[in-house]
Amino acid sequence: MTGASVDWRERTYAETFEGELRGLRRRRESDPSCTVQDIEGVLRHLYVLDGGDWAGRGDLQDVVMAATIAAHEHFIAGWKAELPSSV
Repeated sequence: MTGASVDWRERTYAETFEGELRGLRRRRESDPSCTVQDIEGVLRHLYVLDGGDWAGRGDLQDVVMAATIAAHEHFIAGWKAELPSSV
Protein backbone atom coordinates (compact mmCIF):
# COMPACT_ATOMS: atom_id res chain seq x y z
CA MET A 1 0.00 0.00 0.00
CA THR A 2 1.47 3.31 -1.03
CA GLY A 3 1.36 6.59 0.88
CA ALA A 4 -1.04 8.06 -1.68
CA SER A 5 -3.53 5.23 -1.24
CA VAL A 6 -3.51 5.74 2.53
CA ASP A 7 -3.86 9.51 2.14
CA TRP A 8 -7.05 9.36 0.08
CA ARG A 9 -8.58 6.92 2.54
CA GLU A 10 -7.74 9.11 5.53
CA ARG A 11 -8.93 12.25 3.74
CA THR A 12 -12.16 10.60 2.62
CA TYR A 13 -12.81 9.23 6.10
CA ALA A 14 -12.23 12.61 7.76
CA GLU A 15 -14.35 14.51 5.23
CA THR A 16 -17.19 12.02 5.47
CA PHE A 17 -17.07 11.90 9.28
CA GLU A 18 -17.15 15.70 9.60
CA GLY A 19 -19.87 16.04 6.95
CA GLU A 20 -22.06 13.49 8.70
CA LEU A 21 -21.59 15.23 12.05
CA ARG A 22 -22.55 18.58 10.50
CA GLY A 23 -25.69 17.01 9.05
CA LEU A 24 -26.62 15.35 12.33
CA ARG A 25 -26.11 18.59 14.28
CA ARG A 26 -28.17 20.50 11.74
CA ARG A 27 -30.96 17.94 11.96
CA ARG A 28 -31.00 18.07 15.75
CA GLU A 29 -31.06 21.89 15.76
CA SER A 30 -33.69 22.32 13.07
CA ASP A 31 -36.04 19.43 13.88
CA PRO A 32 -37.46 19.60 17.41
CA SER A 33 -39.09 16.20 16.95
CA CYS A 34 -35.72 14.50 16.33
CA THR A 35 -34.70 12.29 19.24
CA VAL A 36 -31.63 10.29 20.10
CA GLN A 37 -33.78 7.21 19.41
CA ASP A 38 -34.34 8.45 15.84
CA ILE A 39 -30.59 8.66 15.28
CA GLU A 40 -30.11 5.25 16.88
CA GLY A 41 -32.64 3.89 14.38
CA VAL A 42 -30.59 5.30 11.51
CA LEU A 43 -27.48 3.74 13.03
CA ARG A 44 -29.18 0.33 13.24
CA HIS A 45 -30.05 0.67 9.55
CA LEU A 46 -26.44 1.56 8.74
CA TYR A 47 -25.27 -1.58 10.59
CA VAL A 48 -27.62 -3.67 8.44
CA LEU A 49 -26.36 -2.02 5.26
CA ASP A 50 -22.77 -2.54 6.34
CA GLY A 51 -23.38 -6.23 7.05
CA GLY A 52 -25.21 -6.75 3.78
CA ASP A 53 -22.17 -6.11 1.61
CA TRP A 54 -22.33 -9.47 -0.12
CA ALA A 55 -21.49 -8.04 -3.55
CA GLY A 56 -18.62 -5.87 -2.34
CA ARG A 57 -18.75 -2.09 -2.26
CA GLY A 58 -15.11 -1.44 -2.93
CA ASP A 59 -12.56 0.53 -0.96
CA LEU A 60 -14.17 3.95 -1.35
CA GLN A 61 -17.61 2.91 -0.14
CA ASP A 62 -16.09 0.86 2.68
CA VAL A 63 -14.31 4.00 3.93
CA VAL A 64 -17.47 6.09 3.55
CA MET A 65 -19.58 3.51 5.41
CA ALA A 66 -17.06 3.22 8.25
CA ALA A 67 -16.90 7.01 8.67
CA THR A 68 -20.69 7.36 8.49
CA ILE A 69 -21.21 4.73 11.19
CA ALA A 70 -18.47 6.23 13.37
CA ALA A 71 -20.01 9.71 13.07
CA HIS A 72 -23.43 8.41 14.13
CA GLU A 73 -21.93 6.51 17.07
CA HIS A 74 -19.97 9.61 18.12
CA PHE A 75 -23.00 11.89 17.81
CA ILE A 76 -25.22 9.53 19.83
CA ALA A 77 -22.62 9.19 22.58
CA GLY A 78 -22.29 12.96 22.83
CA TRP A 79 -26.04 13.48 22.91
CA LYS A 80 -26.52 10.82 25.58
CA ALA A 81 -23.76 12.41 27.68
CA GLU A 82 -25.87 15.61 27.73
CA LEU A 83 -28.97 13.83 28.97
CA PRO A 84 -29.71 13.74 32.69
CA SER A 85 -28.76 10.51 34.37
CA SER A 86 -31.68 8.21 35.11
CA VAL A 87 -29.93 6.70 38.14
